[in-house]
Amino acid sequence: MSKEKIILGIDPGTTIMGFGLIKVVGKSMVFMQLNELHLQKYSDHYLKLKLIFERTVELIDTYHPDEIAIEAPFFGKNVQSMLKLGRAQGVAMAAGLSREVPITEYSPKKIKMAITGNGNASKEQVAKMLQSLLNIKELPKNLDSTDGLAAAVCHYYNQGRVEVGKSYSGWSAFVKQNKDRVKK
Repeated sequence: MSKEKIILGIDPGTTIMGFGLIKVVGKSMVFMQLNELHLQKYSDHYLKLKLIFERTVELIDTYHPDEIAIEAPFFGKNVQSMLKLGRAQGVAMAAGLSREVPITEYSPKKIKMAITGNGNASKEQVAKMLQSLLNIKELPKNLDSTDGLAAAVCHYYNQGRVEVGKSYSGWSAFVKQNKDRVKK
């Protein structure tokens, strides 16, 4: 009997957080859901972070994912945007860690490469490939949810590989791998 596993993929953002879920049955993927958390109507950055945390916990408690794949913030020129994205990623990770769900982060290039074979693919190319791979009937208007789903599919493709990105199975693993980030 083959073991089933659920992977939650998250594309963190302070305007829109995209997420998608797949179920792995044996060696195949089954599409479960993709959606977005819209945060544009909130002006308070800390409220946005709270909502990201709460929605991520809600997803974990509802779907019981075995693993979380999260897109790492890309390095842009706007430092303030980078800080906000890093915080959004951090609270999503904290939500997973609070429920002891292992987390692996992937760079945007690695995710695009896993889905399309091209690390510089557009959001539209990634979405169309996911639509084909997972038999998704209709793509959403915004593609943040397909970016979250892409992180989950990337994780599926990278199972069993030695080098998949940074992975944390709980707070102690995170602390052990990030000694320079922990204040004493």
